[in-house]
Amino acid sequence: MDIAIAEGLMANTHLLSRIQFATNISFHILFPSITIALCWVLFYFKLRFNLSGRAVWMRAYRFWVKVFALTFALGVVSGVTMSFQFGTNWPGYMETVGNIAGPLLGYEVLTAFFLEATFLGVMLFGMHRVPNWVHTLATLMVAIGTSLSAFWIIALNSWMHTPAGYEIREGVVFANNWSDIIFNPSMPYRLAHVMIASGLTAAFLMAGLSAYRILNGDNKKAPRIALKTAVILAAVLIPIQIFVGDLHGLNTLEYQPQKVAAMEGLWHTEKGAPLVLFGIPDADTQENKFAIELPHLASLILTHDINGELKGINEFPGEHPPVAPVFWSFRVMLTCGMLMLAVAWLGAILIIRKKTWPKAYLKLLVAMTFIGWVAVLAGWYVTEVGRQPYLVQGVLLTADAVTDISPSHVALSLSMYLALYSTLLVAYIRTLFVMAKRAVEVEEIRKPKAVMSTEPLIQQESSL
Repeated sequence: MDIAIAEGLMANTHLLSRIQFATNISFHILFPSITIALCWVLFYFKLRFNLSGRAVWMRAYRFWVKVFALTFALGVVSGVTMSFQFGTNWPGYMETVGNIAGPLLGYEVLTAFFLEATFLGVMLFGMHRVPNWVHTLATLMVAIGTSLSAFWIIALNSWMHTPAGYEIREGVVFANNWSDIIFNPSMPYRLAHVMIASGLTAAFLMAGLSAYRILNGDNKKAPRIALKTAVILAAVLIPIQIFVGDLHGLNTLEYQPQKVAAMEGLWHTEKGAPLVLFGIPDADTQENKFAIELPHLASLILTHDINGELKGINEFPGEHPPVAPVFWSFRVMLTCGMLMLAVAWLGAILIIRKKTWPKAYLKLLVAMTFIGWVAVLAGWYVTEVGRQPYLVQGVLLTADAVTDISPSHVALSLSMYLALYSTLLVAYIRTLFVMAKRAVEVEEIRKPKAVMSTEPLIQQESSL
């Protein structure tokens, strides 16, 4: 009886710890998904200002650098609290694969975080205190730093999905080849997918807030230039993301076929497998109820053969992820992608035809301000839930890494995280729209004489 009770408590601790880590990573990922790409947009704005001398580019920079600063701060803070859980909730993780995870996380701190921290102050507060070229360089360095940070984190996460370059000695993982570890089989596809997703998330955030400013009567050029930049960026990136996503899917089929089976709702191995557009996965009967299917299309997409064979969930007894969360998350991600494609290309057509922004389109952009977040979270759930029951694919089970502390303690910390993160998220979103509304008021740009004292520049102020 005591053994049964202990197993029940461990099961609760396992579930609660997974929910807690999912809560932390879901909150944290919202902010890097913006800052990684937004900093490159800021660098673009700064270059356009330097090359053209037009103050409108600096106006755009000044507003969006404030958004970047707020978002970056929340990303750093939530990242620190998330890392604590490796010790509090998942001690078995570092005990088993710490020789791999530790150095990669260390590289992320040394090469990326220090780079960002060193130049962030200059970027945010040195606009009028350092030469223009130094400020531009600082913006570039912060952009490089955010991308390097993503590189190291994705390298570790990808290794957890497709581990390579290691050996196991007495139950502990040791590195054999760091090149194979870093550039593991899924890393290039995952990195490209994440970086483009950040670009789309930042683009729709920019488009939504810029549209909000215009709808509130902001007649200056800066929000319109930011809106145009965002729409063009989204229109270019979304078809590339669809292509990269397809390549990533083929890579996943090769190394994690059980995840693809869950994504497709494919319960049994079959040739000429249909593409399930809609259905309600039923694990008990191993079928999709109320399914709407397109015959043979899943096989054609994934194997490039209309009669190609796809493995079903039945091929992986006890080693496949829960089907319903992966199945639905995948479809949410795809739906968001199709919506972004339609809206971005509609905006591109308006730009090409030199049409004014219709109010209905601007309102649609405002409604889609955070659609990138929805897509990123859905894609992340597909990736991470799809790896279960493993924490490191084929190496470490999630259940073997969890802590043995009381579930009541985990429940308490989880409740605190949920309350805090909910409050912070609401405050963050509200702050963004308050910032956008206040930006409607005309703000005079003050520039150092050595950098921004040309007569044409001053004359343009009245037209912005």
